[in-house]
Amino acid sequence: MSYMKETILVTAAEAVKHVTSGQRVFIQGSAATPVSLVRALIDRKHELRDVELVSISLHGITLNSEEIRGHFFVNSLFVSESVRQSVNDDTGDYVPVFLSEIPGLFASNVLPLDVAIIQVSPPDKHGYCSLGTSVDVTKAAVKHAKIIIAQVNPNMPRVHGDAFIPFHCIDYAIEVNDTLPEVSYGAAADAISERIGHHVASLVEDGSTLQLGIGTIPDQVLKNLSHLRHLGIHTEMFSDGVIPLIESGVIDNSLKKVVNGYCVTSFLLGTNKLYRFVDDHPYIKALDISYVNDPRVISQNPKVTAINSAIEVDLTGQVCSDSIGTYQYSGIGGQMDFIRGASLSAGGKPIIALPSVTKSGISRIVPLLKQGAGVVTTRGHIHWVVTEYGVVNLYGKNMEQRAKLLIHIAHPDHRDMLEKAARERFKN
Repeated sequence: MSYMKETILVTAAEAVKHVTSGQRVFIQGSAATPVSLVRALIDRKHELRDVELVSISLHGITLNSEEIRGHFFVNSLFVSESVRQSVNDDTGDYVPVFLSEIPGLFASNVLPLDVAIIQVSPPDKHGYCSLGTSVDVTKAAVKHAKIIIAQVNPNMPRVHGDAFIPFHCIDYAIEVNDTLPEVSYGAAADAISERIGHHVASLVEDGSTLQLGIGTIPDQVLKNLSHLRHLGIHTEMFSDGVIPLIESGVIDNSLKKVVNGYCVTSFLLGTNKLYRFVDDHPYIKALDISYVNDPRVISQNPKVTAINSAIEVDLTGQVCSDSIGTYQYSGIGGQMDFIRGASLSAGGKPIIALPSVTKSGISRIVPLLKQGAGVVTTRGHIHWVVTEYGVVNLYGKNMEQRAKLLIHIAHPDHRDMLEKAARERFKN
C-alpha cells in the first residue's frame, strides 16, 4: 500500500505511545470503533494516568471498570453497553448533550481534544480516506484534535458525503484487516415489536421523510412500508432495513427539500450486508451530525416522521429515554433534535414508540417517572405515543386527557393501577 510521506506507518503499540497522561482522547464509535488501537491503548494503562476517553457509542470492545480504574476516565457523550458500567461508577460519567451540538463542544474548546483515534478506508487514488460508517461527530473531532491516529482497514466501506479526509492529515497509521462490528436488529424482533412496528407504520404516508432511531422497532416499521411511494431518508443512523425499500424504489428521496435525491445519514450500524451495500454507493451520503440533526434543517423536509424509543412515559407525557432512575442507561442522543424537527415539518409526526411493559412485566407507562429519571422529551414536545396496544396523539391535550389516552395503550394488567393514580392526581 502506497502512502503519502506526511503520515507515519507504525504498529498499534507504537501509535498509541503518542497518547500521554492527562490528555483528552476522542474515540470514533459505532461500526467504525478502532478496536485494535483501543486495545493497544488499554494495554499501555500502567504507563498512563488520568487519560480522558470521549466517545458516543463504542462497539466491539468494552471499557471494563477494573481494567481502566486509575488510568482512564470515560467521559461519554452517549451511553452504550460498552461504557455503561464505567459511567455508573467511579471510572466514568456522562455529558448530557444533543447529538447535534457535540461538534460545537470540540470547535469551541468546551471539550478540546488532544488526540483522535479513528478508523478509515484505505486512501483512494487521490489520497483521500473515508471515515466510513461513522461521520457523525468524528469529522469535527478530526478537524480539531491535535494528533490523529488511525487504523486503515480495507473492510471499512468508502462512504460518500462528509466522510472523506486527506490521508496526510493522519499523523500515525496502522494497517488492519478487521471485520467491522455487526448488529442484527431483525434477529431480536418478537411479536410485541412486530405489532408496534405495524402501528407506527400506519402513521407513515406517501412522501414522508423518515428518521429511524436505534433498535428493533424501526426495523419492524420498515417491513410494513412496501406499499408506500416516494419516501425519503434523513436520519442520524440507519441499518439493514432500508436496503429492500431502496432497491424496490419505495425510498427514492424525490420529495425531500434537503439533499434531494439522496439518503442522508450520519452513521450506519448493521450487518456486513449493509456495509457492502453502502460501499462507494453514490446514493448514500453520510454527513456531519451538526447538519443532519439540526432541527432547522430537519424541518425543511416534508412529512418528517421521526421514530424514537423510550424507557418510560409518565401520565402527562414526560418521556424518559436515557436513564432508569439515577442509573444512566443511554443518552439524550438525537431524540430531541428530531422530535423538534419533525414537529416543525409540514405534516410531520414526532413518534415515541415503546413496549407497554419491561421484560419483567413492569409498566413503562407510569404515574410518575422514577426518582432521578431524566426527561429527554418534555411534555411540551410530545406528540404521538405508540405501544403494542395502539396509537395516541397527546398534542394539544390537557394533562387529564393525556392520562386517559395513555392508559388506553398501557398493558391491560396495569390499567387499573394507572386509572387510580390518575383519579388521585386529577381529583375526579
